[in-house]
Amino acid sequence: MNRFSEDRFATFKGRHGAERKIHIWEPLEAPAGVLLAIHGGLAHAGDYVTPALYFKQHRFATVAFDLCGHENARRVDIPDFGIFIEEVELFQHWVKQHFPGMPVFIMGHSMGALIATRFGLERLERDPLVKGFVLSSPYYVNAIKVPAVLEKLSGVLATLLPTMKVPMASLTDLLTHDVAITARHHRDEADNVRASECTVRFGVALQGAQKGLASLMPTWRWPLYAVVAGDDKLADPKATLDLLAMVDPKLLECHVQHENYHENFNEVNREEIFADILRWMCAHLSNPVNQGLTQVSDPV
Repeated sequence: MNRFSEDRFATFKGRHGAERKIHIWEPLEAPAGVLLAIHGGLAHAGDYVTPALYFKQHRFATVAFDLCGHENARRVDIPDFGIFIEEVELFQHWVKQHFPGMPVFIMGHSMGALIATRFGLERLERDPLVKGFVLSSPYYVNAIKVPAVLEKLSGVLATLLPTMKVPMASLTDLLTHDVAITARHHRDEADNVRASECTVRFGVALQGAQKGLASLMPTWRWPLYAVVAGDDKLADPKATLDLLAMVDPKLLECHVQHENYHENFNEVNREEIFADILRWMCAHLSNPVNQGLTQVSDPV
């Protein structure tokens, strides 16, 4: 049995022809739609096993690929953040080719939600098959405050010592309250399936992608379902909600899970979250792409 219960694997060509591994979960019958899923920083595509198995029962396929710098890596490094945007676009083309005519929802968690946001703001053209975005704990603002001196030096270090390890404490035990999934994360780290370190270049690239979001979010034009973890130790929930509030309210449905740690899709209340996402997606399968549901839950 595949480690994360995938039904099959495939590959596509990323930047400069680099081969990217695709994890695929799909129902036996023809899918009602496809989740194009983007995983978080230091994670891997297999992390989508929990939502993928749920949505598979409801006739949705989930496809996710191991992002640049992440496959079997202990220390994540990337040349630049733009490679994520480029390769998500190439992956979208792969999805359209292999699931022709299928409605697509773009799903992102944490850094994957940041990538999805930048992709939706800067690269994705109007496409009637893209029905909306589902974002979990968008990594818009770091909840861990970086010392001012280190922040000032980060650009210099990224140039002089790009692959230097970023000094940071492990947060693996603060991602979910589900002890079984926490144990899985630790096994994945021990087996180099999940990274436990990142380079200065990677950190600076993330900071660059976070900058300027406040000026761009009012231009968002896709239906958007967002779930924000209220007890997030990685992504600042208050700052996330402030940025999401800039989106046209006709496009946005936002929920706060006050007790959740960072990984909503791996939390103990995930079945309730998935059921609500399913409701939202089904509503959008028959709606025009420029129409959304409006429901914003109370703030953190």
